[in-house]
Amino acid sequence: MGADQPLVVLNQLGEVTGRAIEALGPGLRVINDEHTPAWERAHEADVLLTAPRNGWRQAPKAPPAGWPGRLRWVQTASVGIDFFPPWIFDVAQVSCARGVAALPIAEYVFAALLAHNKALDTRWVQSSEAWRREFQRAEQQPLGLLHGQHLGLLGFGAIGRQVAQLALAFGMTVSALRRSDTGEFLPGVRRAESLAALLAESDHLVLALPITAETEGLLNAQTLAHARPGLHLVNIARGRLIDQEALLAALDSGRIGAATLDAVYPEPLPDGHRLYTHPAVRLSPHLSWSAGEVQQVTSAKVLDNLRRLLAGQPLLDVVDPAVGY
Repeated sequence: MGADQPLVVLNQLGEVTGRAIEALGPGLRVINDEHTPAWERAHEADVLLTAPRNGWRQAPKAPPAGWPGRLRWVQTASVGIDFFPPWIFDVAQVSCARGVAALPIAEYVFAALLAHNKALDTRWVQSSEAWRREFQRAEQQPLGLLHGQHLGLLGFGAIGRQVAQLALAFGMTVSALRRSDTGEFLPGVRRAESLAALLAESDHLVLALPITAETEGLLNAQTLAHARPGLHLVNIARGRLIDQEALLAALDSGRIGAATLDAVYPEPLPDGHRLYTHPAVRLSPHLSWSAGEVQQVTSAKVLDNLRRLLAGQPLLDVVDPAVGY
């Protein structure tokens, strides 16, 4: 690209984002195309803004002819990059939307924790008889408290930090385990010694880590055997973190008391799968990210990185292909 030529952006994130990019100045030219596979137009653009929904689930396993064309940067609208083929990293820089959905996902987690502890769906009343019955039941079976319970976090990125902040505000004890030993946890968050220790001490365990070769099947029959009896497992990350047959066996035995799953594998599960109907499972269709203004926050992140590229500054949230996030 010559000094007098505009930076060409292939935008697959919608025309609203495209107009916002054009407003950055005359040094940019936008191609809005959400439907054509990006690899078919890579020769036309310097920058690609894309999301898993833009045909990447049907991408070929081998790099298409001519890929990566003239592309020098790919920005994804997803946090995880497991939806994309490995050859996306033939482009010099790939960045993700890390942290854009941390707050809505954290609130989902606490909706799940409160639903598990309070079980209010079993306590609503519609008659005076039910009123009296449930009032008497409250003495024998009071509502549960999150205060004083132990929350375990497997992963401590943007989502884990946001969940921890809410947990501390609720008066919970919080422990976390992450791949890297570097960096600081939040004040009040304990560093777990191991996965076995985290499982053994937690009343609730939240999975908030990326899927990689190291983490796939991390929760399996061997590791789940360390769980504190009655553990409530919450997965807002990726279904492949869990051996689902091992989870069902642990639920059947009572070792795992309940599971709230916003991520499973595959998505959707086939009709008739036991996770749909197991009495100890709450299953949602990977929607924990969807509250709030995620699209606006994602667009703002994209624009910030574009400004950085134009100014010759380092991009934010560049993915390390060696570790997978």
